[in-house]
Order: sequence, then structure tokens, then C-alpha cells
Amino acid sequence: MVHKSGFVNILGNPNVGKSTLMNRLVGEKISIITSKSQTTRHRIMGIVSGDDFQIVYSDTPGILKPNYKLQEKMMRFVNTALDDADVILYVTDVYETLDKNQSYIDRVKAANVPVILLLNKVDLSTQEEVEKMIATWKEILPEAIVIPTSAKLGFNTDGVFDRILELLPEAPAYYPKDELTDKTERFFVQEIIREKILIHYKKELPYSVEIEVEEFKEEPEIIRIRSIIHVIRDSQKGIIIGHQGQALKKVGTHARRDIEAFFDKKVFLELYVKVTKDWRNKDFNLRGFGYES
Repeated sequence: MVHKSGFVNILGNPNVGKSTLMNRLVGEKISIITSKSQTTRHRIMGIVSGDDFQIVYSDTPGILKPNYKLQEKMMRFVNTALDDADVILYVTDVYETLDKNQSYIDRVKAANVPVILLLNKVDLSTQEEVEKMIATWKEILPEAIVIPTSAKLGFNTDGVFDRILELLPEAPAYYPKDELTDKTERFFVQEIIREKILIHYKKELPYSVEIEVEEFKEEPEIIRIRSIIHVIRDSQKGIIIGHQGQALKKVGTHARRDIEAFFDKKVFLELYVKVTKDWRNKDFNLRGFGYES
């Protein structure tokens, strides 16, 4: 029996629906999702296996021009994903200007691997406009397979899966067939907490926050977690905690519920806030938080 296997890397600008697509294709919530840009900071793998295939999807940060070292690290994840893909899924949507980050479109065009361009969020446009955009993208990326889709609604995502299987090279599995991701349990706890901060706090505050799981202790009936929320200024610490600790308590409650659902087990979650000045520009801190290229 022929076995197909490969790395299918999801690339695109912020807020086009890459993480929603990733979760839809994997069938599990691997990547956190919010309406804010830069929600995804790491390269996150989701693995889908069958008897005769294995697809290793990678969700990547949205393409941007870096303003500090954290964003430079994020773009290294994107560059690596461009270089090691067996299939590129380039995601755009019905709102995006066609020339945004043209240099990356040129790199996708030059890639020596199959490219599937997904025009996402077609449920929010008209058929006439979608047809125009498909025709334009076929001119921009003439070698790409262009598929209109709605990752949120699951429209045409089965078709994406079928095309990926056709394009995968013959190869053995890269990971055990029962493995779902390359990330640790602590990583998903960190991401769930960060998702709640992205949802509950406004403006730039969520982009100044990093999560560290200091303790993860699994007992027969409960998981005990102690986590630190790192911020870059003293004033941010007060905002995160809120009046009489109510804001932090709200984040903790919502995060605990999702963590319990993720592990299907009761969770005791402790959250603390610590000022780690300018962590986004310090290599030592970034390495500690897992931002290695």
C-alpha cells in the first residue's frame, strides 16, 4: 500500500482565518482564535493520520513587519514554514487588498512546491465578487489551485483535504500515528490563558503579555496549575489584576473552564502577575518563553 506524508504549512496575513482553518482541518482546537491580529505567535503543528497517509499541518503567525524582537522571532517561524513545506496553503480573504505583503506573495510564487490558495470568508461576500477575486488570484498565482472557502462554516474544507491528499508526496509517517501535535500540555495551558487575555483586555495590553506555566501537577482526580502572567510595565499589572482582583479572577475562571474541557479533568488554576520589563526585546526572556527559530 502506498503511503503519503508531508508538511502542509498555512501562511497568510493576520486575521484571514488561518487558525480557524487549522482547527477545522485537524478536527480539534489546536490554535487559539480571537478577532485580534497576532493571536498566533508560534508555529503550531496539528497532525492528521490515516492508514495510508499523514498530514502535518502548521499554523503560523500572520505576516507582518517586525517592530521588536518577539515579532522577528514570529517571522522566523513563517520563513521556516515557507522553506520546509511539501504543500503551501496560502490563506487570504474577501476583505484583503491583493498587494498586501507583496514580497511574501512573490516568495510563495517562487516556491518549488504545490500551492493551494484559499479565499476564505466567502460567506461574507457575493458570488459575483468572489468570482472576480478568484480570477484575479489566478492571474497573480497562475500555478496555484484556488479554492473559495469558509473555514468558520466548514464550506469547501473537505475539498481542501482531498486536494492535499492528491498533492502529498509518497513518504513514511513522520510522527506516531496516534500523535495530534508537537506541543506540550503546558503550551496549551499557556495559549488558553493568553486567549482569555486577548478577549477580555483592550488595546495594546494583550500584546505585552506572555504566559509561563510554573507548575503543572497531574493528580488522579485533579490537575494543579500555577501560572505567571508576564507584563512589561507596572501599570499593566494593575490593569490585569483589576479592582479587588476581579479582572484576574474573571480570566482565571474562563481559562479554567476551557482547560478542564481540553484535558477532560478537574483543574485548580492559580494565576499571578509579574512585571518583566521589555521581555519582548530580550533574547534571554524570549528563549525562556519558547521563541526559538
